[in-house]
Amino acid sequence: MSPVGKQQFRDGMARLSAAVNVVTTAGPAGRCGFTASAVCSVSDEPPTLLVCMNRASAMKPVFKQNAVLCINTLSAEQQHYSALFAGQTDVAMAERFDDEAWTVLQTGSPVLENALVSFDCQIADIKEIGSHSVMFCTVLGVAVRQSREGLVYFDRGYRMVPAAGS
Repeated sequence: MSPVGKQQFRDGMARLSAAVNVVTTAGPAGRCGFTASAVCSVSDEPPTLLVCMNRASAMKPVFKQNAVLCINTLSAEQQHYSALFAGQTDVAMAERFDDEAWTVLQTGSPVLENALVSFDCQIADIKEIGSHSVMFCTVLGVAVRQSREGLVYFDRGYRMVPAAGS
């Protein structure tokens, strides 16, 4: 059996809604971040998440050397961070962290203060699969904020998801 074609796969994936995240790192190799929708839970014993990054990304060596990251799940009002960290603006990487919205938890990776949730992680393993690097991340800290409208990517566009009870 052969796999489906690239475009057919992408069209199918467009129908799979996903939270919008800004994944950040800081350490000896520097500080950077990227926008990701390919993030999911792997296990709760130990607490582990996976996040996918394009193998061709110039940030890959920074994440690999720092060996830590923070997954910041965006609220609807934080949509501008998605474009910023996806490189859709002319803002240099260092300047993307200039506002006062950033703090740190245990690993020193940048934590977006008003994100819906931030998972502070140590990278336990990286597997190369096709066009992407899959980072398996042990969760060392979690910051859960007040429930607000969430941001998802669905059908090639942003959608807002109301908080429970609203």
